[in-house]
Amino acid sequence: MKKKLLFVINTLSCAGAEKALLEFLSKLDSRKYEIYLYVLTGQGELIGQVPAHVCLLHTSFSKESVLTPKGRKMLARRTLRAFARNGGYVRKFFYVARNLLRMAKEKKLRADKLFWRVLSDGAERFDMSFDLAMAWIEGGSVYYVADHVKARKKAALIHIDYENAGYTRAMDRDCFEKLTNIFVVSEETKKHFLRVYPEYAAKVDVLHNIVEQDRIRERAREKGGFSDDYSGFRILSVGRLTWQKGFDIAIEAMRILKNRSYALRWYILGEGEQRKALTKKIRELDLEEDFLLLGHEENPYPYYAQTDLYVHATRFEGKSIAIQEAQTLGCAVIASDCNGNREQIEDGKDGLLCALTPQAIADRIEELYLHGEKRRALGKEAGKKEIAHGQELQIFEELLK
Repeated sequence: MKKKLLFVINTLSCAGAEKALLEFLSKLDSRKYEIYLYVLTGQGELIGQVPAHVCLLHTSFSKESVLTPKGRKMLARRTLRAFARNGGYVRKFFYVARNLLRMAKEKKLRADKLFWRVLSDGAERFDMSFDLAMAWIEGGSVYYVADHVKARKKAALIHIDYENAGYTRAMDRDCFEKLTNIFVVSEETKKHFLRVYPEYAAKVDVLHNIVEQDRIRERAREKGGFSDDYSGFRILSVGRLTWQKGFDIAIEAMRILKNRSYALRWYILGEGEQRKALTKKIRELDLEEDFLLLGHEENPYPYYAQTDLYVHATRFEGKSIAIQEAQTLGCAVIASDCNGNREQIEDGKDGLLCALTPQAIADRIEELYLHGEKRRALGKEAGKKEIAHGQELQIFEELLK
């Protein structure tokens, strides 16, 4: 008999964890597994890329990204409905209130983390049992699998630096105690998760994201990429417009470079809740023609192939798929020296690391702008990196035995 598998993810918007899940699902043998997918928010523009052998557990689904203004309004309405759905609205209210007060006291308001519990408790329930239920990302997906799914085994995959991401033990409410296995995307992610939950060391293993390099190279040859007639030096960054990704700092770095009179233009692919604030900052620093927010692109790979330099200056990471994509396409990469990034780049060999300050970022960009031979050497070395696969599926099959 086929084993029944359930995968749960928060959204299907265009981001690293979501793309990694779709790659993983495409590798699972439909002759061996009966595969189901549940998306907690019921939203995401990647819905059309779900493999045909995967059954989507939704009565309705929107292709609107949760990262667009329209998508955020839809998500807000869904969150309000979740307060009343499945009962317990008083408990949900006090959960939000307690954690909101704690965040305000610590001056670390993370609204996306705050409402995952509400969305989980107010999500659809299914009268089915599974051989394995796996939360593909932290937050609401883990809460849902832990509390509201019947499965012989339960697992989760952590993609971020859990120590600095904004989650707390009070918010999680012992969800990891109910899991049989906990996976993380890198050794550094494992280290930071165990600083928060040292008691789970025995059930934490590394499960790397699957990145199909041949497919990335093939898609990079498709039509697309930069459509302006700019002839100067191009910088590219890819990521959600969120605090974590550090684009506010990147804008200040661009201002420094402009003051040095360099012919540069910086492009950002991605969408998110910080668009309005970032647009305002760009305008205030007179960078409307120099720092461009292009929004979401279904195929970002031609941009990687056409850029002169890729910059990934983030506050923290788990393991960045964007860096792996840039390296696959032979980009010279500058990344902030933070959790996650430093595990992917050997400083001075296949990229450069720098402090997360406008000055440090600007100085590193200037270095590679002025020294094209060094930039090309870093890109050539990065393009040699091969991402091996196979072990991930073996780990998964062992889990099901």
